[in-house]
Parts: sequence; C-alpha cells; structure tokens
Amino acid sequence: MIDLPRQCAERGIFRIEICSFHLPSLLPDYIARFRRAAELAGVTVQTLLIEDGDLSDPKTAQRDAEWMAGWVDIAVSLGAENMRVIAGKARPTNVALALAEKYLGELAEITSAAGVRLVIENWFDLLPGPAEVNRVLDNLRGRVGLNGDFGNWQHAGKYEDLAKIMGRAELCHAKGHYPAAGLDVEDYVRCVLLSDAAGYRGPFTLIYDSPYYDGEWAGILEERACIAAALCKAAAQ
Repeated sequence: MIDLPRQCAERGIFRIEICSFHLPSLLPDYIARFRRAAELAGVTVQTLLIEDGDLSDPKTAQRDAEWMAGWVDIAVSLGAENMRVIAGKARPTNVALALAEKYLGELAEITSAAGVRLVIENWFDLLPGPAEVNRVLDNLRGRVGLNGDFGNWQHAGKYEDLAKIMGRAELCHAKGHYPAAGLDVEDYVRCVLLSDAAGYRGPFTLIYDSPYYDGEWAGILEERACIAAALCKAAAQ
C-alpha cells in the first residue's frame, strides 16, 4: 500500500481511492506514512470508501452510523477529499429511505465539519434506480454528494437510468465489464458518453476487477485509454 501512490504516479495517475478494508493498519503512524507517500508522489487521496454498514435497517442503523463516523478521523488523516458510505441495503420502502436519510444527514454534519465531503453510491437494494437515488439527494439538499457507478446497475434500462443520475454525480466509478473476449468497449464507451452528455464533469475512477489480464495495471490503463479516446471524439463532434 505504501508504494501504491508512486506506482500510480509512474503511470500518470494522480488520484487514488482507498477501500476501508485495504488499510492493513489504522495506527496513526501507518496512516501518516501513507499520506506522506501520496504527497511525495503528487497523488491526491480522492475518497475513502467505507465498505460495510446499513443505515436503512432499524436494527443496525444507529450502530453502523456510529461506526461510520469513526472513520472520519481516518479520512482526515489520510487527506481524503471524500468519504463514501453505503446508503443502505434494505428494500426501498418509504420507512427505509427515511431512516437512511436521517443518518446520512447526521453523518454529513460530522464530515462537513471535518472538511470531508460525504458521498453515496447507486448501490445495493435501497438505491435500485434513479427515483430512489434522486429522492435521497433531494431530501438531503446538497449535504450529501453522489458517486455514480457504471457497474452497480446491470438491469435492463441501465443506460437510461444512469443518464438520469450522472448529471448530479460528483465522482464516478468507471468499472469496465470484461467478458471472455476482453473489455466490452461498446458498453464502456456508452456509459462514459451518456455521463458526459448528462453533464458529468468529475474524475473517472478506473476500476478493474477481472481475471482477463494477469495483473491490474493492464486493465486500468486500457480503461483510461478507452475513456480518453471516447471523450476526445465527443469533444471534436
């Protein structure tokens, strides 16, 4: 992990996201070492991704909100600009959505006071479509941002649905789909272009999660080249 910022910079990548489970230690010395490594490499820690918890379940919401709040100091110490949490995993009833909104609002006050932007993602059962995503964002009135994710919606109509949220997104997980033949370029480019057309102007976070290549860097660099070519072509039209 300590060497990762340097590896990113050597490949011309100067923003990085870290999952909570990636950190082998939460001791202040380790966190400080990682932040220093990122600063020396000129790499910005864009987001700390908190990869557990359910704010929509009345049995766990308060406990999980408190646990998520415990990560804010880690995000600050890392120098992270954003902290992404899971909005919820329950079915999107009015009760479940309202409960998640309550705790997201409380968490947003904590992160905002610490200088970190709280974001959610179109992920899990609570946010299965644009209606639910937009409802939560509307009710929180700008206190919480959106990290759009290409890979989290795979249902029929996903392109139309992504187009309805990506204009509000501040961040984007650009996860490529890799069937046996390699990157599904048609799908990937379509997702990039619909985001651009919707008004998305944030960074595209490159996510490679496939056994197609023996090593992540080849997939990550292929995704970057694909996005760059698609956006250049769109700009020229």
